[in-house]
Amino acid sequence: MQVSNETKPYDTINITPMLDLAYVLLVVFILMTTASVQGLPISLPKPSNKPSTEKHELLIVQVSANGALLLNGASLSIDEIERRLVAAKARDPKSSVAIKGDPSAAYEQVVAVIDLCNKLSIDMGLITSRIGT
Repeated sequence: MQVSNETKPYDTINITPMLDLAYVLLVVFILMTTASVQGLPISLPKPSNKPSTEKHELLIVQVSANGALLLNGASLSIDEIERRLVAAKARDPKSSVAIKGDPSAAYEQVVAVIDLCNKLSIDMGLITSRIGT
């Protein structure tokens, strides 16, 4: 049997043992961090069995494609809408406005209605799509 005494440099490095060690360290790290995390204390509200009996007035302002403003289906000017919103707020301070702008309408009219609601301190929301579609 012939034994070679020549020492040749390695042209490849076997990285399998290094990867095994890296995977073992990763698993240990994951196990230790998940074991040390206990979670955050959260105080959740208790559900109520009785339904809300508060009913507040909801006004719907629509901006049509040609820029006309409608309040609950009636075509009105911005000044008349302001007067009706002031009257509605006097009747019910928690009344709110839903604003629906036509996709082809000038955005300027929608912004005017939003500014009006902000000026009168009335809660508002934007209707973005039809319910159920």
